[in-house]
Amino acid sequence: MTKKTTRLEDLAERAGVSVSTASRALNDSPAVSMRTKRAIWQLAREMDYPFRRHMPAGPIGAKATVSIVVPKPQGRGAQLSDPFFFELLAGVGDAARERDCDIHVSHVAPASFEDLHAAMTTHRADGVIFVGQSALHHAFNQLAESETQFVVWGAELPEQNYCSVGSDNLLGGERATQHLARLGRERIVFLGETEAPEAMQRYRGYRTALSRAKLAEDPDLLVPAHFSLQSAQSAIEALLARGVAFDGVIAASDVMALGALRALHRAGKRVPHDVSLVGYDNISYARYSEPALTTVDQDVANAGRLMLAKLLDGQRGAIARSERLATDLIVRESCGA
Repeated sequence: MTKKTTRLEDLAERAGVSVSTASRALNDSPAVSMRTKRAIWQLAREMDYPFRRHMPAGPIGAKATVSIVVPKPQGRGAQLSDPFFFELLAGVGDAARERDCDIHVSHVAPASFEDLHAAMTTHRADGVIFVGQSALHHAFNQLAESETQFVVWGAELPEQNYCSVGSDNLLGGERATQHLARLGRERIVFLGETEAPEAMQRYRGYRTALSRAKLAEDPDLLVPAHFSLQSAQSAIEALLARGVAFDGVIAASDVMALGALRALHRAGKRVPHDVSLVGYDNISYARYSEPALTTVDQDVANAGRLMLAKLLDGQRGAIARSERLATDLIVRESCGA
């Protein structure tokens, strides 16, 4: 039996408005109140009304549109200016181009469930990619009770009811630390905030590797810093000023590793002779630092393809399965071997 197609008239009748009001709402007309537009957009999605085809066509007619939303950051500093964000965006963009899809980056920065819900119900895209959970894990669980067309780039957390795609942060942090331990480094710093989910998992991997190498944990070697070059540089400068001895650094991001490198150079410390250094992310800049940065690679190209597939190919109305991507330790000059 052929499924009956929802007409604009059906949508207007269900919403209790005129056909012209429904049409203006679907086209985001300023003549219609935001409350009415939200209600009609929500009904259009519930009734599977193909309102995208009634919108003005793009220059080449995309098969789908995906919105990228960045929650207010926790741990990672100004997310939109983080080089890793641009590389992840490029991964999503390349995947979207392969599938004749458009992407756009939203101006909104959700900080609550209400913000997330608004981001999901006031757009006309086919799905939303949220870049990072920040402190919104429970809010995303709540969102998943009514919304399914979203995926989160980030860590997989306990009792998670939504789909996330991210790298294996535990193993990445563990492998980076194991590598320095095998090189004979015994006083290894972990540089980074541990409140952000991804950084916390990298820190847990660091602790596991210390335990397996029979290296004692020292609270002085947990050095908090935001995900920015300046914050990391200041944190390492403060550590040196306190006279804390260390011979290795695991940074929670490449940007932080570059900040640490700058601080070590200014203090006359030789990398890797005096201090071995490992970053995380494998951003493009990492290979051009002096010395070139050893780092943990996250496969952003594969991440982009996976997130698009979760949004566009999954069963409508069902939560897609979360995925953990393998990480790879890229050994360069900054750790000595």
